[in-house]
Amino acid sequence: MSVLHLLSPLNFLAVGLGAAFGAWARWLLGLALNPLFIALPLGTLAANLLGGYLVGVAVGVFHLNTHFPLAWKLFAITGFLGGLTTFSTFSAEVVERLLAGQAALAIGLATVHLAGSLLATYLGLLTVGATRIWG
Repeated sequence: MSVLHLLSPLNFLAVGLGAAFGAWARWLLGLALNPLFIALPLGTLAANLLGGYLVGVAVGVFHLNTHFPLAWKLFAITGFLGGLTTFSTFSAEVVERLLAGQAALAIGLATVHLAGSLLATYLGLLTVGATRIWG
């Protein structure tokens, strides 16, 4: 089967709309949360932890419901959650701390993002009872 069938207008629309909504959500989280604690950009952290949790839920839901249309999965995971979560902003914030001589804060920030996102994804899978989908 060719991948060309995946390049349908509906799939492009699903990814694009999802990405727009995800990016808007990330932007709003930053506006609301980043001013609360300047040393730690809480909006970026919230976007990554929420996205990690929601991707676990989504992977579980789509695995347990294989009849759902591909466009829904593309909208939710590739589009919305891809737009919501942000490795580039996280990377810039960690490097900014390193360049400011705040190595401990940078390492802590990187650890919280990575470990927190992995834990959140697992909790998302637990939420929908889909922790045994790979074996």
